[in-house]
Amino acid sequence: MALNVSVVSAHSEIWSGEASQVIAKTTEGEIGILGGHEPLLALLASGEVRVTTAGGEKIKVDAEDGFLSVDHDTVTIVAGKAALVQA
Repeated sequence: MALNVSVVSAHSEIWSGEASQVIAKTTEGEIGILGGHEPLLALLASGEVRVTTAGGEKIKVDAEDGFLSVDHDTVTIVAGKAALVQA
């Protein structure tokens, strides 16, 4: 089951697309999100958000200050500051 993922900062969209998995660091610890995940709202801790696309590509984003929400296989990550990490 694919996830529709959107990672945005206060100023722009950083990445969006279909993904099979999202891993993010929250104030409660690291969390992994797969298709069918229960609805969730969590505060982001500064750190790396890792997205595995539906095609298997790994996307890494440095994110600071924000939140993560999950609702009906839609994952939205809103960060005060965010930037793609170049591999």
